[in-house]
Amino acid sequence: MNWHASPRVRLSLALFSAVLSPCLAAASSAIADQPGIADLPTSWAALANDSAIRPSENQKPDFSSDIEARKSYIIPALEILGFEVLLNQVNRHSGNGEDYKSNLSTIRHNLHHSWVVDSDPFKTNQLGHPYQGSMYHGFARSAGLSYWESFAYTFAGSALWEIAGEKTPPSRNDQVASGVGGSFLGEVLFRLSNLVLEHENIPPLWRELGAALVSPATGLNRLAFGDRFKTVFPSHDPVYYSRLQIGFSGSSQNEAGTSTTKLKRNEALVDYSIDYGLPGKPGYTYTRPFDYFSIQATASSANGAENLMTRGLLFGKDYGFGTNYRGVWGLYGSYDYIAPQTFRVSSTALSLGTTGQWWLSDSIAIQGTALSGVGYAAVGTTRSTANNDYHYGLAPQALVALRFIFGERASIDLTGREYFVSRVAAAARGGHDNIARFDASFTMRVHERHGIALRYL
Repeated sequence: MNWHASPRVRLSLALFSAVLSPCLAAASSAIADQPGIADLPTSWAALANDSAIRPSENQKPDFSSDIEARKSYIIPALEILGFEVLLNQVNRHSGNGEDYKSNLSTIRHNLHHSWVVDSDPFKTNQLGHPYQGSMYHGFARSAGLSYWESFAYTFAGSALWEIAGEKTPPSRNDQVASGVGGSFLGEVLFRLSNLVLEHENIPPLWRELGAALVSPATGLNRLAFGDRFKTVFPSHDPVYYSRLQIGFSGSSQNEAGTSTTKLKRNEALVDYSIDYGLPGKPGYTYTRPFDYFSIQATASSANGAENLMTRGLLFGKDYGFGTNYRGVWGLYGSYDYIAPQTFRVSSTALSLGTTGQWWLSDSIAIQGTALSGVGYAAVGTTRSTANNDYHYGLAPQALVALRFIFGERASIDLTGREYFVSRVAAAARGGHDNIARFDASFTMRVHERHGIALRYL
């Protein structure tokens, strides 16, 4: 069994925006007049009093019935088919195009061939395929289909690609990555693109461009079909906490072992994260998949895409204890891609867990998530010169994430993850590895929405 932990110290300048406690002062004057609200922390009272501080005509209307009336099952099916034909042709005429020269003969062969585990490069299988699946999901979602309908389109689109888009035997690892992980990622991108569209303070052109950049499939449908798919998905005005960090990292320690990869000790980093649908807002419900989700993406000058981690609530229920704690618990779906210079792991998983928020005082709060579940993971703890030196297996995994918020001045984030990649469903190249990763950061506001963060990883 392999064990990996690689500490780093990261000092970064950060831009961050927290929308956890809007309009505290404006709301506080009306708290006492509302039954049952006087005992809540000021920030929750502000949220409960949202209608008093925001005119009713400014509330975002719910156009769910309009979206349902205009949805199409045929358009996303044709879009997925057209996307796969285009992708096949691009791949066929670039790089190793032999694998993409599929025809009726290879399709018949794949229909009768058992599914295998392929050995394509790690980034292709664990990042490229989930993003490909997110496109399928985005086509269906932006055409008005529900989450689960879009999930079915994503899964079917992935199977079609495995059978007809490539001449090689269909691979079950790609089906999980594209068909399941792609749906988890696609829903997050769809929600974020619509969150951009809801920001009426941004000029319309920039809203459309921003939404299309986040979810190209959504942008395409809005452009191609005019008013039919222009209705913005009703987010129900979630509370969210987002942060953008730009900075530099230096490695303080690295135990290379048998790795032949030369470590770049200094690197530039861009990191974005958002927690969407945080518990505690009166009236906000968790009846739809991904009404709560979290995503973190990191790009590095050393190796490009370093991290892409998402988790979202599939089925759940909100709960509370007393007046100071609110939470949601249930079944979460997650897709993780973690590939720093020293190791790599990717997992598509289902987990049971909870996300909550506890107010210690009017200005100090703790937000946290705890998950435990099992996924289908790919792992390589020894970075060799070969980009396909990794293996698969079922992976029990766990996550604990805590954020301590000190008013509008500072925050501390602590996150621990562990993946135990077993030999179960490991195919011929199986093994077992234990990956543990701990991340700690301290952020202090310097001016308005700008701050400095010190990070240990």
